[in-house]
Amino acid sequence: MKRTGLIFLLGAIFTPFNATAETTTVCTLISDTKTGKTIVEEGECKTRATAASTFKIAISLMGFDSGILTDAHHPVWSFKEGYPDWRTAWREDTDPQYWIEQSVVWYSQQINIRLGEARFRNYVTSFDYGNADVSGDTGKQNGLTRSWLSSSLQISPAEQVEFISKMIRGELPIGKQAREMAMGLFDMGVQANGWHVLGKTGAGLSQNADGSPIKGQPWGWFVGWATRGEQTITFARLTHDSTRPAKSPGFAARDTFLAEYFATDSAF
Repeated sequence: MKRTGLIFLLGAIFTPFNATAETTTVCTLISDTKTGKTIVEEGECKTRATAASTFKIAISLMGFDSGILTDAHHPVWSFKEGYPDWRTAWREDTDPQYWIEQSVVWYSQQINIRLGEARFRNYVTSFDYGNADVSGDTGKQNGLTRSWLSSSLQISPAEQVEFISKMIRGELPIGKQAREMAMGLFDMGVQANGWHVLGKTGAGLSQNADGSPIKGQPWGWFVGWATRGEQTITFARLTHDSTRPAKSPGFAARDTFLAEYFATDSAF
């Protein structure tokens, strides 16, 4: 897809439009990472949606394991004309930490391009990541640059929690050092109730049966893990808006989830 088309598709998610949009929490899922025991399960947690920017967790693992990424600040790649740039912050030189902090789409794309189709597909398949469909838009052959962006790659909250739990337990086919460096990029700090939270937001458009995007009605993701003392939990929240919201649905999912579970003492 041309840059302008991608801007239209994803920019629609973030542009303020209707402050009264109805937001539905599709699923909230929290599990004990070590035992796999479910702590909280509310809603339809097997519903699949576009992976959107939560897929950066998987991309970071691929990047470090393959040696394309070397540490939090290397490599530094420069923005080029033609890259997705609907956010001003994306027009800057970018390293891995900045990539995650600003959710820079073109940096993800450049990692995948350097991996190549075969390695990219093999990683996603070995991760057992959602439907593992990295073909991209139908007939466009753009899986390396588009598959996770309201396209072919879909994942459910239950699958998100399983993927992240396997990562933390060292059960993915990734070297320990690569795994640790990747996980460090998602640090959100210690919260008010003492839980140290790491995670990633995501937002993407809903799709029709033929894969075409539905304007408005976006999904919102917040997925990750948290530690306190000897306990580690893994979580996923998925939301859906009836019309285009005033606030990024990923940010909204994150903020409400943190307020509900990490602002005061929790039961887990």
